[in-house]
Amino acid sequence: MFVTFLWSTSWVLIKIGLKNHLPPLTFAGLRYTIAFLCLIPFVVFKKEARESFKKIDSKEWRNLTLLGIIFYTFTQGTQFLSLAFLPAAMVSMFLNLTPVFVALSGIFILREKPSFLQWSGVVIASSGIVIYFLPFSDVSIHILGLGAALLCVVSNTGSSILGRYVNHNSKVSPLIVTFISMGIGAIILLAAGMIFQGTGNLSFSDWGIIIWLAVINTALAFTLWNKSLKFLSAVESSILNSLMLPQIALLAFIFLGEELSIKQISGLVFVCAGVLLVQLKKKKSFS
Repeated sequence: MFVTFLWSTSWVLIKIGLKNHLPPLTFAGLRYTIAFLCLIPFVVFKKEARESFKKIDSKEWRNLTLLGIIFYTFTQGTQFLSLAFLPAAMVSMFLNLTPVFVALSGIFILREKPSFLQWSGVVIASSGIVIYFLPFSDVSIHILGLGAALLCVVSNTGSSILGRYVNHNSKVSPLIVTFISMGIGAIILLAAGMIFQGTGNLSFSDWGIIIWLAVINTALAFTLWNKSLKFLSAVESSILNSLMLPQIALLAFIFLGEELSIKQISGLVFVCAGVLLVQLKKKKSFS
């Protein structure tokens, strides 16, 4: 829950940085690359971490590489892109659908059949999306942002399942999981940003935002999150992420001036209710 609060504040800081015309992909790449660099001393000078690093076999390297690309390069990259075009509360609402997609993907990946209540949750959450966007008059303005948000949901779903698998079944410590996956994903993301968007003009305040996001909201928060994934299932971790929806909406209202109409608040409530229903049937652990 503490991590979800840190991540919720990230959205406000990201929006402030984007309003300062920071290139989205480069912004995200700098955040996660600096966070990766912050973890190097803890890996190099900690005996337990070094021993854990040596235990990584070829299969785990493949899983960690894939996790890095999906969770950092795609999920975080598309999140920054979507925030460049859409309000924070709207992007948060899309990401809040991740537990729904996790439950649905469990039909094929985990061989788990959703219950009637879970299917009801899917319908209710989808209805919330429709309510939020009605009357669809200005949706076309944000096509690029909407596309990035949907891709973010898909990649976030994949990383939720893969992250649970890696942390639950691997003998590698959460610190090493964070270190390797973040390093791989961040470097690819930063390279893409530098090639396609450049560096922009970073001010002193911009660097302050990037460093805070990297050290506190990323290096610390993601290590704590991977620690939690040793004990929480994929769906349980996803529902905790749903706590970010009301937090982000409130923070965006206070600090960014993003107002919400009664209709939009109703849509957010429907999404929250639907996601909660999806979680009512406890999912089985998988190996």
